[in-house]
Formats: sequence, structure tokens, C-alpha cells
Amino acid sequence: MDRVAKLASQKAVVIFSKSSCCMCHAIKRLFYEQGVSPAIYELDEDARGNEMEWAIMRLGCNPAVPAVFIGGKFVGSANTIMTLQLNGSLKNLLKNAGAIWL
Repeated sequence: MDRVAKLASQKAVVIFSKSSCCMCHAIKRLFYEQGVSPAIYELDEDARGNEMEWAIMRLGCNPAVPAVFIGGKFVGSANTIMTLQLNGSLKNLLKNAGAIWL
């Protein structure tokens, strides 16, 4: 849990992902298209990926990926991010975290 929290606080947007996950790819693409350059941690390519996956699941993210942190705070998984995008509040979260300026 400490490693997840430490990594999540190092950049305005952090995404924990798996390289083979199609929803992870879609969420990463959504952020890139908005001009955000998130830190991406591929759990299936990290030696401590299983440990981080369990820590993310303990935060309430099930499935564990994609797990998105904005401003160091856990925001949610794909459903939450897409809901925020559709209702227009994702952009404000990104601005407040300093991930985008416009």
C-alpha cells in the first residue's frame, strides 16, 4: 500500500495498468487526448506488480486496473473516469491537480 501511495503522489495523474488490458488502453488514450502526460505503471511488467494489485484492490478498485489517481488521490477505475468525462467534471479535476492548464 505504501508503494502505491508513494507512486500515486509523484505526478499529477498516475495510472496503474496492465499492458494486455483493453480498458486500460482506452483510459490512457483518453488522458493523452486531453493533453495529459500521466505516469503509467504496468503491473504485469513490474516485479512487485501483484503486491501493488492487491493494494489497489484494498482501496476498492475491483478490477484492480485501470486504477487512476489524480492529485495523489484515488479517483477510480474505468467506469468512474468515463462518468467524470461524460459529465464534464474530469477536466476540472485535471486542472486542479495541475495536469492541464486550459
